[in-house]
Amino acid sequence: MIGLASLAACAEKPGGRPISGADPDRGLALIESQGCGACHQIPGVAWPRGQVGGPLAGFADRALIAGRHPNQPEVLTRWLRDPPALSPDTAMPASDLTEAQARDVAAYLYTLHDK
Repeated sequence: MIGLASLAACAEKPGGRPISGADPDRGLALIESQGCGACHQIPGVAWPRGQVGGPLAGFADRALIAGRHPNQPEVLTRWLRDPPALSPDTAMPASDLTEAQARDVAAYLYTLHDK
């Protein structure tokens, strides 16, 4: 029985869990105001279209954040607030996002599915 539960958890899409109380529209507005597009190409953000960070299209379908952390809402929220705390060698700087704002940004990123 435990094996089946583990298998079901692995099959779940990483971005399949909603973030309670978070608003993807507020998240997009924060992404634009924080200048995330200066480093990342982000669907929904026309300009700028950065090349330093990875493109975020299909983010909701990825298993990992930054190639090394599980793509789960709690981890993503921590990552958005302070990436160097999770990966000291990352070029992504810590942000001034509040917990609620990071949850909104995460909610937007979880709308970005591969087509």
